[in-house]
Amino acid sequence: MLNATYDATTARDAANVTAYLEASMVPDPETAARYMAPGTRIVFTGAREFAHPSEVTAFNAGRYAWVKKRMERLDVVPGDGVTTVYSLGTLYGAWPDGTPFEGNRYVDRFTVRDGLIVGMEVWNDSAERLLTRHGITA
Repeated sequence: MLNATYDATTARDAANVTAYLEASMVPDPETAARYMAPGTRIVFTGAREFAHPSEVTAFNAGRYAWVKKRMERLDVVPGDGVTTVYSLGTLYGAWPDGTPFEGNRYVDRFTVRDGLIVGMEVWNDSAERLLTRHGITA
């Protein structure tokens, strides 16, 4: 069993990740940035790196007409001085041409230290779905 301090820390870290994701979906990158430590590295699919949530918002604006997350669960892993939080669920929204989509799986992995996100990695099925829309199957 975890001690009360560890439980409080992991609960805070999970809540901060959830708040970050909720702000990101508005999108409100400035509010989202409040949950990130300076120098945080955000790595998206295709090994694209961003330094601020506003860069993610700009990237998503080119990939989607709009996009939201259905957060299905958080897996929280306490560690030595850090908490790793996985957000799993599906994306829904519309492609740039307005065609709606849903059920696009995602996994976001956050590393949290002292209540602030210090690392974020993103994986989703968007590329697979785009390939399929263009008749390419692998």
